[in-house]
Amino acid sequence: MGRKNIILCGFMGCGKSTVGALLAKKAGMSVLDLDTYIEKKEGKTVSQIFADSGEEHFRALEREAVQELSEKRGLVIAAGGGTLTFRENAEEFKKNGVIVLLDISVETVAERLKNDTTRPLLNRPDKDEAMRELYEKRLPLYRSAADIIVDADQSPMQVCMKIMSKLSAGYWGSAPNPARAARP
Repeated sequence: MGRKNIILCGFMGCGKSTVGALLAKKAGMSVLDLDTYIEKKEGKTVSQIFADSGEEHFRALEREAVQELSEKRGLVIAAGGGTLTFRENAEEFKKNGVIVLLDISVETVAERLKNDTTRPLLNRPDKDEAMRELYEKRLPLYRSAADIIVDADQSPMQVCMKIMSKLSAGYWGSAPNPARAARP
């Protein structure tokens, strides 16, 4: 039957892809980046999908991908920055997985993304202001979706080890949202 999935969520730049790769290796699971999965299926980048068809179309493709992946087991899934801002995606992933929020400060995000031009929602002249606005809008949604919350303002390996520790401490498959109340 295999292990439940581990779904990493958090704001862009929080380290989902990097931590996901480390976590998969340590846990003996496969890693999958949701945006990359969608890109392979569609034959174009997320930026191209946004430009050609708009965000609404991308979100429909994302919902479809979430449904497909939630039927699999043994995956560490790095969710896109907006994926878990939609309750239906969180509920779908929870059917067969544990959602882990990589909680990061907006200052760390700004530092990590200062030279990044690959994020469609931030490709605008007021990038810093747009990022802060989006961060403040999304953080409460991430927190409400998460089963586990870890501080991601540290190295990817430290974040990975914290997640492993929390999973082995009994969060794996436990009741929803045991860590919602406080940031460890």
